Amino acid sequence: MGAMSVSMEEFLKRRKARNWAILAVLVGLCVLFYAITIVRLTH
Repeated sequence: MGAMSVSMEEFLKRRKARNWAILAVLVGLCVLFYAITIVRLTH
């Protein structure tokens, strides 16, 4: 049972890391679209 809890803990840790990576990509895309919009409006 100990090995199972360790692997589950590792799985949750990896899923959390992947979720943060996805969040970073989404925020990056939002910033990119915002910047493009600002540049288009100012020119």
